[in-house]
Amino acid sequence: MSQFIHDNFMLKNDTAVSLYHQYAKDMPIYDYHCHLSPQEIAENKKFKNITELWLSGDHYKWRAMRANGIDERYITGDASDKLKFAAWAETVPSCLGNPLYHWTHLELKKYFGIEELLSADNWERIWDQCNEMLAQANYSCQELIKRSNVKVICTTDDPVDDLHYHAEIAKQENFGVKVLPTFRPDKGLEINHKTFIPFIEAMESVCDRELATYEEYVQALVERVEYFHEKGCRISDHGLGELPFATYDESELNYIYQAARNGKKVSQEAENKFKTATLVTLAKSYTKLGWAMQIHFGAIRNNNTKMFELLGPDAGFDSINDAGNVAAPLNGLLNAFEKENALPRTILYNLNPMYNDLVGSTLANFQTEAGIKGKIQFGSGWWFNDTKPGMIRQLNALADQGLLMHFVGMLTDSRSFISYSRHEYFRRILCNLVGTWVEEGELPNDPALLEKLITNICYNNAKNYFNIDID
Repeated sequence: MSQFIHDNFMLKNDTAVSLYHQYAKDMPIYDYHCHLSPQEIAENKKFKNITELWLSGDHYKWRAMRANGIDERYITGDASDKLKFAAWAETVPSCLGNPLYHWTHLELKKYFGIEELLSADNWERIWDQCNEMLAQANYSCQELIKRSNVKVICTTDDPVDDLHYHAEIAKQENFGVKVLPTFRPDKGLEINHKTFIPFIEAMESVCDRELATYEEYVQALVERVEYFHEKGCRISDHGLGELPFATYDESELNYIYQAARNGKKVSQEAENKFKTATLVTLAKSYTKLGWAMQIHFGAIRNNNTKMFELLGPDAGFDSINDAGNVAAPLNGLLNAFEKENALPRTILYNLNPMYNDLVGSTLANFQTEAGIKGKIQFGSGWWFNDTKPGMIRQLNALADQGLLMHFVGMLTDSRSFISYSRHEYFRRILCNLVGTWVEEGELPNDPALLEKLITNICYNNAKNYFNIDID
């Protein structure tokens, strides 16, 4: 049987091959959005086995295993790690057509030199081979990161975190990878969720004072932004199920805050007013400090109540939302920032691809700051869109509606230390798309111009976009 993951995997013409191997393949990785654990990085964690490294916390794989009829005991339950790996191996052949099939074999080859196709027939041999390698000193999480040629990692962090693991990492001179926090205040915006009151209490504890009014509350959020800035943070992130926007009067905000603080459910209009006002205040801080702001929207979460009660959030029961109303609130929110001279560099990630052109066309309404190329970005294919078709749709929409040359490129958005193969996957897809355009005469075969396009998207744009010094 011929090799599946080969040098020219997914590269379907000579130009694509040239673009990938000459320009994309060896570019560093700028991982500006992920869910890696700073504690595990600080402690340079060693993994007991391939299941702990590969399957723990990976709800992409969990969803596939459930679809394959695997009992939950072998997914998130009390089965041994070895039996969980066997269950995943049994599932892999059924993943044909799903990016998991590609990612699985890219990761096996890149990190373990394994070129066999994982299945129920060979899982035990591959289990043993991976575990033997993971026992070696050069398979700690820091070594895996360095082997992946990563220069910057931005983790995802709660505003009340003290960020001491980031401080520990910064002291480790032999690591050489910059690991910085990202400010993620979702719990502080979702005033109708049961997490809101505990978040206020946590904020009061970390700020050492009562946050009795809305003004005191948002001032505390701003103080946490400044604290994060002192610790090296230069990026925020906001996960929004639906885009909020409503005009508001300052006098309304304390009433809304007090109601939510006392456990009362507020109306959708009141919630949108609270979110809009709070986001405007935060955007002012981000702009002042030179941060970039990420907005992820379009997920509907925790849809299976039975499984949510059993496993909690982030267990694989989220999906694409139809969103309903996108154009008006998206433009309204960005416009509210702009009117206050508080529109930071902003990356928008849309989960529902039916809105790709809508998002792409919105960007141009707010590209108004001289000297910043691509200030407002249409972020890479996110979550259910980090597939081959999803990435191509996003790249096409961005090229149609904006300037592909200034795109900040791929992110990992993962909890796994070997998911950097997603960058290779993206780069192969990018080079094949651009190579096809060249071969079909839609782009000039100009090596200098094509090199700039590919290297910009793979790394250089991210390096220039975020206000982070790289040694």
